[in-house]
Amino acid sequence: MKKCLIVVDYQVDFVNGTLGFEKAGELDEIISQKIVEYRKNGDEVVFTFDTHTSNYANTYEGRNLPIAHCIENTEGHHLYGRVADLCEDCDKCFNKPTFGSAELFEYLRQNEYESIELCGVVTNICVISNAVLAKTAQPEIDIIVDSKAVASNDDSLNEKALEVMQSFQIVVK
Repeated sequence: MKKCLIVVDYQVDFVNGTLGFEKAGELDEIISQKIVEYRKNGDEVVFTFDTHTSNYANTYEGRNLPIAHCIENTEGHHLYGRVADLCEDCDKCFNKPTFGSAELFEYLRQNEYESIELCGVVTNICVISNAVLAKTAQPEIDIIVDSKAVASNDDSLNEKALEVMQSFQIVVK
């Protein structure tokens, strides 16, 4: 049985764009190594993309976080760095207009995995949201978050999110 790696929102706008932060840039090599390792083992790699449209300011999120980011068809929406180079045409990619991906949840429900691992940004928002969805979709397998492969613009919230995920029986290593 295969394992699955979910790369959460490792996009230009979260690394060095409108919502970028230094620690996000430090993840490029770590996430890239994970992708290479998963592919070498014949496992699956999927990607999520935070995806907004030009009317972002008029959305619920836009009214609460008034910084346009990850607007579809802009440079900020693209994957960042080496991770971008490792995304293949055959990889499953999920555009999501909010923190968690309903499409990813359905996809995970329909496929069996030995384990599911998440990496990417932002730990206390999109990583935790999709980790909970993965745990809900596949409650009997290990859902893993490598603490060295996720980051937040707020170290305190990053640590709290990791603690909360552990309380959901998500394996934080």
